[in-house]
Amino acid sequence: MVIVMAAADNRIIRRISTDYAGHYAVSSADALSAHIVKAFGLMSQSVRSAAVVDWLTDDDNDVKKRFAYEKMSDIIGKLYSNNLYVGVEKTLREYRIDNDYAAGNIRPFAVLDRNDPDDAWYFKCIASEGEYVLNVGIDQVLQKKRVWVNYRIAQNGIPLGVVATGLEFSHIAGELFAQYDNKALRGLIIDENGIVNIDSALLDDEDYLYFDYKAPFNEMFSDTALLAAVESHLGGIKGNFAGPDNPVVVELSTGPYRYATIAPIRYTNWTAVIFYDPSSSLSMSLFLPTTAILLVLLITFAFAANATSYRLIFIPLEKLVRSLARLKDDNDEGIYGIERDDEIGNLSNTILDLFTKANYDALTGIYNRRYLEKSFQSTMELLARSGGFLSVLMMDVDFFKKYNDTYGHEQGDVCLRTVAQALTGGIMRANDFVARYGGEEFIAVLPNTDEAGARMVAEKLLENVRNLNIPHTSSAVAQHVTVSIGVATGKVVHTQGWEEYIKRADGALYMSKQNGRNRYMFLDF
Repeated sequence: MVIVMAAADNRIIRRISTDYAGHYAVSSADALSAHIVKAFGLMSQSVRSAAVVDWLTDDDNDVKKRFAYEKMSDIIGKLYSNNLYVGVEKTLREYRIDNDYAAGNIRPFAVLDRNDPDDAWYFKCIASEGEYVLNVGIDQVLQKKRVWVNYRIAQNGIPLGVVATGLEFSHIAGELFAQYDNKALRGLIIDENGIVNIDSALLDDEDYLYFDYKAPFNEMFSDTALLAAVESHLGGIKGNFAGPDNPVVVELSTGPYRYATIAPIRYTNWTAVIFYDPSSSLSMSLFLPTTAILLVLLITFAFAANATSYRLIFIPLEKLVRSLARLKDDNDEGIYGIERDDEIGNLSNTILDLFTKANYDALTGIYNRRYLEKSFQSTMELLARSGGFLSVLMMDVDFFKKYNDTYGHEQGDVCLRTVAQALTGGIMRANDFVARYGGEEFIAVLPNTDEAGARMVAEKLLENVRNLNIPHTSSAVAQHVTVSIGVATGKVVHTQGWEEYIKRADGALYMSKQNGRNRYMFLDF
């Protein structure tokens, strides 16, 4: 009986381990395919239009070029890119299209050469049977590494040209694999020839993120079963993968990992290969660091349980993990299981409590500084790609030390909570947010907001706090609580850091205080 139970437990362990190995690979594959689908959808709507086709047949015509430019420029800013490259088959001229040029100024900057390796993207796409081809390479104009989507345009089967957009390599690679702890997981993206294009183990290497890197998969690994599985997979590729295929999980006999999963990436001829070591689970932080630890405790229990326990525990646990993934992406669906009256419910509520403490200020209930810095950085990255405006408001409760001295610290806490709610109540758009920066200071982050919009918000926030009518007899500017605000607005570029906006807003706040408080002052970049 003991031997039978041990064998059953081993089967459960293998099943859970292979399930998770497959889950990681499919997750990464789906993330990349989502980017490709978005790029493909936007490009197909624009570049297959009559205006673009008309221009590609006559790229000397400035009127046709203007209409085509209007269509193609719609793509810019909607992807993790801020430019397009267009190759014209009839003349082999290469154009660059971005927001820095008016349509009338678009002129070819190069002639495509079949013997130039830098132009292989164009000729490979023209010769391909599919509508688009992927590759990783350097943007020779911007000198940045990109994941390229090269889209072939044809009319009646005759190729007219190629439009290429370069997705930001560091963003794509980071989004696919940055959540992996490299001691437990390693992720690779390989092309149809078995060349490694993205490697999670190198994400901390600046040279890797900005310069060309190519490595054959079969020269990096020696496990016989893995190499045979990859070779078989590559040999079966016939064009792009059309639908979700079950990943192949290989149990490894050598190396630091126990399993490797081969997962096709839909709508491409690329493949995700994910290495997984279940014995290192305690060091993983796929969703939330604390969640990973709690997750492992339940998995350990499931290892020792029978099939019934697997069904009762692991299936709800999987739902919980998926809800945490959505929560990480700022989805409002909530955490699975918080309404359950069992161990899963206790775990879900514990995670909810930990998540709340990690992102929200305990005193005021609004976002805390940790959330501010994390979200600020991602907001800057998105705006840098689209060239959007960002406004930041730094707010300080006027003479708050005197308020505490007069009314006591307990009442001071009540004041801060009330002011915090008044400030968040003045923020209307979903992507705007207010966070407590520290003490009596608050920060409002307003993506895609120019000077005029920022001034309107600042006026509203000043008025919201005044309308609270919280008595403040020790204030030198009013008989009620007021705030001073510093506003900084700029067009985000990739060389800026979020700290620059904080520093600029802080300078404007200082000006507000110097000019009498209970007001806002503005500084742009």
